[in-house]
Amino acid sequence: MEKMQMRTPLVEMDGDEMTRILWQMIKEELLLPFMDLKTEYYDLGLASRNETDDQVTVDAANATLRLGVAVKCATITPNAARVEEYGLKEMWKSPNGTIRAMLDGTVFRTPILVKGIEPCVRNWEKPITLARHAYGDVYKNAEMKVPGAGKAELLFTASDGTQMREVIHTFDGPGILQGMHNTESSIASFAKSCFNYAVDTRQDLWFATKDTISKKYDHTFKDIFQEIYDTSYKETFEKLGITYFYTLIDDAVARVMKAKGGFIWACKNYDGDVMSDMVSSAFGSLAMMTSVLVSPSGVYEYEAAHGTVQRHYYKHLKGEETSTNSVATIFAWTGALRKRGELDGIAGLVAFADKLEAATIQTIESGRMTKDLAQITSLKKVTVLNSQDFIREIRRTLEAM
Repeated sequence: MEKMQMRTPLVEMDGDEMTRILWQMIKEELLLPFMDLKTEYYDLGLASRNETDDQVTVDAANATLRLGVAVKCATITPNAARVEEYGLKEMWKSPNGTIRAMLDGTVFRTPILVKGIEPCVRNWEKPITLARHAYGDVYKNAEMKVPGAGKAELLFTASDGTQMREVIHTFDGPGILQGMHNTESSIASFAKSCFNYAVDTRQDLWFATKDTISKKYDHTFKDIFQEIYDTSYKETFEKLGITYFYTLIDDAVARVMKAKGGFIWACKNYDGDVMSDMVSSAFGSLAMMTSVLVSPSGVYEYEAAHGTVQRHYYKHLKGEETSTNSVATIFAWTGALRKRGELDGIAGLVAFADKLEAATIQTIESGRMTKDLAQITSLKKVTVLNSQDFIREIRRTLEAM
């Protein structure tokens, strides 16, 4: 069989722990036998980030801006325990946060639906896409522990030297402080990406914050969204018969639980992080969700929405068998390959990505799946496969197709 040819490389960002093992399996079983895979490789594993003082993450982001399409494996964001485990120079920041800030994009996450895996919320009939702002807030915070009594103030010094000052709290004893920020330009990019995605996919767009409590910070998000919608998108939305809807975040959560799905839910950075995990889990599994970072300039970075599956990795190191779901990681590759094919005008590459996704879904719907899906499926005849055998089954399905 003649292998599929690529013209422009993808930016390939390798990762950590069990997902790094799956990454190599996917390449060996599902990609390299069928195509002449071209990538520009960056090792974003924690050891490599530590060795390069995290410069490799910056280099990978710049390569993505240059080549236009990237695919990323799940990576560790270290805490104190990881610093000790890996002997790190410092507690390096989230690579996802660094990349998102440099690309100035929005993360769109959508559940992967298969027959036999019904959502926990019975009325959800269609996928709910989470649009997560990919800059600022708690992910770019500054924080400190307050040692004792004193006054905490928020201070802004303008470029001309003038100052604005706001008292945060007067402490009677020890406590903690956190400062967050965002920029109007980033919020505007977030809004435009959400409106464009809604137009492209012909879906209603919901947006939610807590502007009743955060009357300046969150309210600015609300105002910018509304202004951009009114001036640039309202007419298009009305022609397409789709709706832009704003509400409070707590009201949105209640409405989502009663909705049928089939819409985009735009959230601030932290809200999107939490709610995307909730939605993906309720639809079946954290490993059954696509994730793509889209920048206003048309740059795309595809990844799995879940973590590095640490528990399975430790079992793997002991030589024990694992049954790790690789679907989201497979779909990260197919998303990137499809977009590369679209941008380069290679219809065969798009078709290959479509077939690999179809083979993955068909394998599960035929009753061959990993343990996490077997525990929640309504299918009667199920074969539980280990990590590698599941990927090999997908290959057999793909070859038959």
